[in-house]
Amino acid sequence: MKKAIICGVSGQDGAYLAQLLLEKGYEVYGGSRDAQSVSFRNLEILGIKKDVRLLSISITDFRSTLQTIQKVKPDEIYNLSGQSSVGLSFEQPVETLESIVMANLNLIEAIRFINLPTKLYNAGSSESFGDTLGVAADENTPFRPRSPYAVAKSTAFWQLANYREAYHLFACTGILFNHESPLRKENFVTKKIISTACRIYKGSKEKLYLGNTDIYRDWGWAPEYVTAMWLMMQQEKPEDYVIATGKTHSLNDLIRITFEKLQLNPQDHVLTDPALFRLTDLHGGMANPAKAKQQLGWEAKVSFEEVIERMIEAEMQ
Repeated sequence: MKKAIICGVSGQDGAYLAQLLLEKGYEVYGGSRDAQSVSFRNLEILGIKKDVRLLSISITDFRSTLQTIQKVKPDEIYNLSGQSSVGLSFEQPVETLESIVMANLNLIEAIRFINLPTKLYNAGSSESFGDTLGVAADENTPFRPRSPYAVAKSTAFWQLANYREAYHLFACTGILFNHESPLRKENFVTKKIISTACRIYKGSKEKLYLGNTDIYRDWGWAPEYVTAMWLMMQQEKPEDYVIATGKTHSLNDLIRITFEKLQLNPQDHVLTDPALFRLTDLHGGMANPAKAKQQLGWEAKVSFEEVIERMIEAEMQ
């Protein structure tokens, strides 16, 4: 039986990944800074909390990281932790960099120090590319980060690549474009739009306040993306992969489709709030996930409209 540690198991991706690994017969350890006080609600929603071995680990602390890896001796570690909000990273740049960069460094350094054949997956981000300027980004596209979050993700990416080359460790980064599900927190704009629209449909008189709605993104279905993470870790050679649908839509499209499916007119309910505009924002993000299809046999199956439909259905339950 393989053993895996998922750092950030309480989040959207961590919960779906835990579910996938359990289905594949893994012994799954879910890491959190304080496992005694976190609710692990997403694990409860998926009905797997009792099957995950919860442990307290602070991966921004090298000693805690080292002790946990020595104790568990995992075959695989998935680092999905860290401050995950682009907008919040402007307000908390130090915490963002520490939670992403130092955590990643502690994990890879601990694996090197212990000298176990442990594989490490690092959660990268399409935000590292910045505006792709009409060109679909792939694994060779230069990074142009435009937020503290993107800077941190870019740093962690190169940090991992350096350790892989210098010490011949199995370490890879998944450069994931936007991926959504009902487990998303409402501080993510997709969940905010869909949750608010559903409440309005049920009778709420509230308005939906948004910032820049002219942005374009590649949105996919989160449960599919964790499969790509697992596939990366099963390869003979560690490599980095862009994971995306390859199709781009605007936030206005998301708003329109959501309200139409609820038979509502967005013009009656959606307002622009200048305070919600980011200091620097990405106009568009396009992706080329051809390498993942060719080498991993992975491609996104759930369409943009289906993602919206599934999230609405979950909200209406």
